[in-house]
Amino acid sequence: MIELDALTKRYGPKTAVDRLTFTVEPGRVTGFLGPNGAGKSTTLRMVLGLNAPTAGTVTVAGKPFAGLSRGLRHVGALLDAAEVHGGRSALGHLRALARSNRIPRARVEAVLAEVGLASAARRRIGGYSLGMKQRLGIATALLGDPPVLLFDEPFNGLDPEGVAWVRGLFQRLAAEGRTVFVSSHLMSEMANTAEHLVVIGRGRLIAEESLTAFAARAGGRGVTVRTPEAERLAAVLGGEGAGVQRAGEGLTVTGMSVERVGELAFEHRVLLRELTGHGASLEAAFMELTAESVEYQAGASR
Repeated sequence: MIELDALTKRYGPKTAVDRLTFTVEPGRVTGFLGPNGAGKSTTLRMVLGLNAPTAGTVTVAGKPFAGLSRGLRHVGALLDAAEVHGGRSALGHLRALARSNRIPRARVEAVLAEVGLASAARRRIGGYSLGMKQRLGIATALLGDPPVLLFDEPFNGLDPEGVAWVRGLFQRLAAEGRTVFVSSHLMSEMANTAEHLVVIGRGRLIAEESLTAFAARAGGRGVTVRTPEAERLAAVLGGEGAGVQRAGEGLTVTGMSVERVGELAFEHRVLLRELTGHGASLEAAFMELTAESVEYQAGASR
């Protein structure tokens, strides 16, 4: 379990993380979302003791990370896959980490096989592709068989097979009762991987809830209808309190379920040529709820 209590980090006049309080529970994949500059990486670095908080606390299993001996046995992390000595082999890199953390040497071969790098274990890391470096970073996180795992942008550089593998790995690790905390900008992968979300903007907490509950906040949900009797159906739906926009034979209906639209059309003998419900979207909810927290926003040149 990871617990943050009023965690704050300031760099001079800039507040990167502002009184963050949330808990990352074991047994599920928790996604960590926020626009660029929201403070996600700074938060992860404070969890790992790499940055000291200005105020507040963060603990792993009830203790600051610095108080945990042989850290890789307690927390595994992938923050930047490129931060590895390019002149070393994957085998040499992991053996050095295993030795310093008193991890059995056999564990090195086991994690290399698990991430698919056994055949490339003796090659220099400098010749690895980004996807291979990501796999090595995941192997490093798994090396100590820790109960808590943190990953920052783990899908970068992976091909579709690799992405599917990582998704399954995270879900398996969570099913084993581990705490799995994943930061990513890939909304489609978060939607397919995470069960719970922590969303921040400008260093502040925006939401801490299930993925389903967060996605349901999207205001873009609705129903698309096509009918030769659009005007009559629009009047019926509007009379029942729905929001209706017309475009020829098309209607966009909000505030009413697709089932209820169909029932009303049947009751009033309205012929339908299309009736499509649009479910809640994680991306739509994220864009809506973080719109005012975007620090670096593209726009017209001035």
